[in-house]
Amino acid sequence: MKNLIAVLAVAAFATPALASENCALRPVVLEHLASKYSESIRSIGLMENGAVLEMFASATSGTWTMLVTRPDGVTCLIASGVSFEGFLPPPEGIDG
Repeated sequence: MKNLIAVLAVAAFATPALASENCALRPVVLEHLASKYSESIRSIGLMENGAVLEMFASATSGTWTMLVTRPDGVTCLIASGVSFEGFLPPPEGIDG
C-alpha cells in the first residue's frame, strides 16, 4: 500500500500537463472539498520529498479524496472515489 501511494504521487508530478489541471493552492482545494462534498481531513502523512499526503472524506456523502501538497503550497488531486469506510476515529473536533 505504501508503494502504491508513492507511485501515485510520482505519477501526479511526472505528468505536468495532467497534474496542473488537478492542482491549485491548498486553501482553494480545501474549500472546494468542504463546500461541494462535505469532506474533512481523515489522515495525514509527511512524504520523503517534503510533500504532505492527505486523505479527506465525508461520512455524509461517502466520497473521499487523496491529495498531495508540495512544499510550495500547491495541492494536487491524486485520487478520489466513493464508498469511504474509515477505521480510525476522525481527529478530535472533526465531525464526520
